Amino acid sequence: MARGGRNGGATIVIKREEAAEAGHHGGAWKVAYADFVTAMMAFFLLMWLLNATSEEQRRGLADYFAPANVLGRSTSGNGQPFGGQTLNSSGNLASDTGSVRVEKGPAPTRLDLDEEEGEAPPPPDATTTAPPAATPPGPAAAPGEAATVMAQAAEAPSEILADAAMAAAPEAEQLSDTALRTEFQRRERLAFDRAAEEIRAAVQDDPALAELARQLVVEQVPEGLRIQLLDAERQPMFPVAGAAPNERARALLQKVAQVAARLPNGLAIAGHTDATPFRGGERSNWELSAERANAVRRLLLEGGIAEARLRSVTGHADRAPLLPEQPAAAANRRVAITLLREAPELAPAATGAAAP
Repeated sequence: MARGGRNGGATIVIKREEAAEAGHHGGAWKVAYADFVTAMMAFFLLMWLLNATSEEQRRGLADYFAPANVLGRSTSGNGQPFGGQTLNSSGNLASDTGSVRVEKGPAPTRLDLDEEEGEAPPPPDATTTAPPAATPPGPAAAPGEAATVMAQAAEAPSEILADAAMAAAPEAEQLSDTALRTEFQRRERLAFDRAAEEIRAAVQDDPALAELARQLVVEQVPEGLRIQLLDAERQPMFPVAGAAPNERARALLQKVAQVAARLPNGLAIAGHTDATPFRGGERSNWELSAERANAVRRLLLEGGIAEARLRSVTGHADRAPLLPEQPAAAANRRVAITLLREAPELAPAATGAAAP
């Protein structure tokens, strides 16, 4: 822009405008897009984990991240959502994790109903009135008369009710013990029946042992469940004059041990031989039967039987033959394993009458 100067010359004015740099555009959307991609990756990873894990694994993961408050149990929980539980928990979302839960159940059965030594009866109530002098108390009723006394006590004073209860207690105790023992014996017989069927089925289902089923005798005897392994002609369980059982006898004893290991009863092992004597006087059937019984004991221990369950390991030689009319028969050479009964003893009945 030219202007006139003092000397008449033209004045030139130069005006310069500095252009400012343009602002940075396009950076904010990249951050938002990165956040979106990260969230989507986390979402798809969560979906994959939910599909790749089982219900128990998901429950364990959820319970791991849910803190528990041992001292709190309320719907508000321990300051966490849903009271410290997870959505996988059944029922209402109440915080009962780690708290002590008291539930009502049947009272435990007490086999020994006798009173403990030194236990004194509770003192009488001071407010109880004394019986009238004109009606002296009679002697306590015997156990057999408990029902009559209880019937008469329905219209009697409170002291007569106490006498009747004391008289009926021994009879009720005896009946309870008898019922408990009967039930225990019934369940034990059922357990023995199931064990016998399992042993027979295990032997018959095994092609290698199916032919030995007739050499296995399983029966209930007064002592318990007796399992006998018998010798047969051309099919012995032990070598002649030997105490080590052969492979078939080992496999058969393994089947017996698997079933017997699941029962708590004690075991008695007995070895038997026939009446054929040894040549010479160095050994006899007594040593042979005892050695075979001891060999069976070792195999049962290897099969899972606890050593504490063993009650006896004996050798009977030829004194208890299975076939008495045939003392030299192969069936007399056998080993018997007996699962002993464990029926509880009855509590001793009261010998004297209760005091008035």
